[in-house]
Amino acid sequence: MTSTLKLRALGRLRTAPGGQLDCQIDFSDGAGTSRTVAYVERQLPPGGISAYLAARKNGVRSFVLWEDESRQARVAGLVTVGGGRRAQFEVLGPQGESLGRITRDKAFSRGVRTRWTVSRPGAPDAVGYKGRLFWWCVWWPFSLLLPFVIIAPLFSSGPSSSDFPRGPRRIKWRAGGRIPLEFKSSGDTVHMNAPDLDWRLGAALAALIPSFDGWIGTPWDRRKD
Repeated sequence: MTSTLKLRALGRLRTAPGGQLDCQIDFSDGAGTSRTVAYVERQLPPGGISAYLAARKNGVRSFVLWEDESRQARVAGLVTVGGGRRAQFEVLGPQGESLGRITRDKAFSRGVRTRWTVSRPGAPDAVGYKGRLFWWCVWWPFSLLLPFVIIAPLFSSGPSSSDFPRGPRRIKWRAGGRIPLEFKSSGDTVHMNAPDLDWRLGAALAALIPSFDGWIGTPWDRRKD
């Protein structure tokens, strides 16, 4: 049975003791019902928000998944262990134990597409690429028109004037002839197809991938307040 983890913005920004909660993650086991399993909060460095925003330009990310809004119980956390063109992130459990590692290789560093690798102890690496090559071949010529697409809404007052097209974002991970994980851009949802996958690793992935949305997107962790 496939389970899903969906990143959702909070209806309003909620301030908890010591910080602000940014998003929540809903879990569904395929039975038709879902429940909130984690609340996402940026883990700020000593320099605060300005230092976080400066570091994220080099691929650095850090956040905590809390069990509840009052931040009483820690579910998991994600820290950066290497930035730059090959950014690596460690997903840690509440006691600091490693749940897995996520590696992001930027486009044109290990292929023409951004490559995502999920590594777990005792399991083969799962490798996925951002978008299908076919749709990238469609997107790249269209991207030359983006300056006109962005300027056009300035002269329009229609309800969709702020909606900009984005490049392909879907990711399918493959390992040992299987597809254990899939990220669907519609709804920022991670689908876990392997029963041995830890949902906390999937939840960290569901929060991490949208934080790398391009300049047209609005990454949840880029707030300046």
